[in-house]
Amino acid sequence: MILSKMKMLGLLFFMMIGTTTLTAQTDVSDQEIEKFAVTFQKMRMINQEAQQELSKVITDEGMEINRFNTIHQAQMDPEKNVEMSKEEEKKYREVIEELNSMQAEFRQEIEEMVEESGLSFERYEEIGNQLQKDPELQERLREELTN
Repeated sequence: MILSKMKMLGLLFFMMIGTTTLTAQTDVSDQEIEKFAVTFQKMRMINQEAQQELSKVITDEGMEINRFNTIHQAQMDPEKNVEMSKEEEKKYREVIEELNSMQAEFRQEIEEMVEESGLSFERYEEIGNQLQKDPELQERLREELTN
């Protein structure tokens, strides 16, 4: 899978909720979990679209996906080093520029989707933050996702 090490879904999900600090635990109603789950499912579809678009951007730029991933992993990890030609570096930077643009678009789409769910974006972030540390809430979400 493209950028599997980056875990695009996690990137999109935690990009949204990572903008706030962890808050004190709050009660999450069944209705809120249901709204969160529906929105999360929709986010999965957006993630699939993002992966397809990213794949297209990489190949349109003339790079192989595996090579892009290798270079990207090295760029993200200061302990890794990868040799690349000036042409590869240029292509990589152009892909990253497009990825940054795509992320902004996807973030806007996700924010609108959250608002349409009936949850405020702030409440969605609170629930997302709580999910990171609350196994019981994680189980409730899993159950809702399997219904």
